[in-house]
Amino acid sequence: MSTAGATADPLATLGALPGVAESVESVRKAVDRVYGHRIMRRRSNAVTSEAALRGARGSAALSGADWALEEVRRRTDFSGDDEAHTVGAALRLTAEAGQLLSIWRQSPLRVLARLHLVAAADQADRVGRPRQEGEPVDEPLVALPLPSAAETHGRLEGLAGLIIAGGTAPALVTAAVVHGELLALRPFTSHNGLVARTAERIVLVGSGLDPKSVCPAEVGHAELGRGAYLEALDGYVSGTPEGVAAWIAHCGRAVELGARESTAVCEALQRGAA
Repeated sequence: MSTAGATADPLATLGALPGVAESVESVRKAVDRVYGHRIMRRRSNAVTSEAALRGARGSAALSGADWALEEVRRRTDFSGDDEAHTVGAALRLTAEAGQLLSIWRQSPLRVLARLHLVAAADQADRVGRPRQEGEPVDEPLVALPLPSAAETHGRLEGLAGLIIAGGTAPALVTAAVVHGELLALRPFTSHNGLVARTAERIVLVGSGLDPKSVCPAEVGHAELGRGAYLEALDGYVSGTPEGVAAWIAHCGRAVELGARESTAVCEALQRGAA
């Protein structure tokens, strides 16, 4: 779906799609429940740290490295096989995201380039820039047709323009569109899924919906499963109102599940079990 529409604020129009307002409200209630927990008043940093770890694990799982949480927590060396590299990249991206919040609204393309650099620092001249015509893309879990480099560059510029211009779209809608566009375009030669999910997190946090980053959507996406994730993405790429609304709702459900995960963390901390 191209975001370069004819209206002044095409993202805001997506908020009027059937079911989207309900998803936005449901997400807001789920996030409010976490922030209203008594543990958040005393130990929010601990909840944020745990959410970051669990979010990275979930994002890596969707990129083919489905490790147990305790294995991710225990490991210090991620220089082994491809799965280890993926988990390490997901952890680095989660740590980096918080450093880029102030830059996102002014220069989203710069942030995306930085995220790819962090994720794929070993790929020499292909790191930190959109792919060029003819360059292959290593994203085996997303089998959608790959847009040309020229189309990709144009749509990235359009997306960046919408972010910079701001608007009235709910945070969930903007986050879902950023996530969906990056998966559809796969603008880099690798690690596009990890970058897309990190960008979604940046929007949710930077918008003020989840300022302490305690509602990791990556956890929810992983819990809903790769099949449902790719099916919802197909709907987004179709560009139909129903498909786009279904993708936004899917992303909303992922945020709700991330909020539920952190609520469980709060309960464990309250019991002294974590």
